[in-house]
Amino acid sequence: MSRENQHRQVLDQLKAARRPARVSAGAVVGRRSLSRVVLIGLLLMAAALVAHAQAPSLTTPVEERYTLHAGDVLDIQYRYTPEFNQTVTVQPDGFISLAMGGDIKVGGRTLQQLRAMVLAKARVRLESPELTVVLKEFQRPYIVVAGEVNQPGKIELRERLTAIQAVLLAGGMKETAKASQILIFRKLNADTAEVKVLNLKTLKSTHDLENDLALQAGDMIMVPRNRISKIERYIRYASVAAFFTPMLP
Repeated sequence: MSRENQHRQVLDQLKAARRPARVSAGAVVGRRSLSRVVLIGLLLMAAALVAHAQAPSLTTPVEERYTLHAGDVLDIQYRYTPEFNQTVTVQPDGFISLAMGGDIKVGGRTLQQLRAMVLAKARVRLESPELTVVLKEFQRPYIVVAGEVNQPGKIELRERLTAIQAVLLAGGMKETAKASQILIFRKLNADTAEVKVLNLKTLKSTHDLENDLALQAGDMIMVPRNRISKIERYIRYASVAAFFTPMLP
């Protein structure tokens, strides 16, 4: 083969290497279909995120075990010294009075924490005491509705309850109520409560019920008379409790 022919073959190979590979029509259609699937998936994810962002919600407090409240009744039983057994009631200030150990504050504590506290007191006088603490009576979970409703007060939480249902159970709103600014207060811890604002005035059909809010034990609902210009998302729990406490029996 002459040098001229060899040079031509080399040039042809270089041109072939630079030329983009041809793609079959089926492959193009497949890629387009895949792109559409990916696009639809992204749009669905974006819609879900927007819906989640717009849905009313409050932070769910983490409380794994029941904590003691005023009015709870406890049985304290000693295994080897039953003469010290007693039934105590948690006082309004959160204290109980022990025959062995005096007054201790148990409000807001779990049964396990209470047992550890009673054991610590008992070990001062007894050697290797063993005891059990039984919650005999407890305060049923409830929510409170206040403000411009016909029957403000406490409502026991016997089943799933929403803000609208709670307002209806409280006799419904008065004509003076500011239905567009219903406030729900939820306790996060001993110091802080979270605030959520609902506009019940816009709920004109069953399709709007998705904007309602499922309540939890301890939630407090305020139906105001006048519009509140500034609402903080987090406020001091003591301030909220002081307002709602007079409505509790």
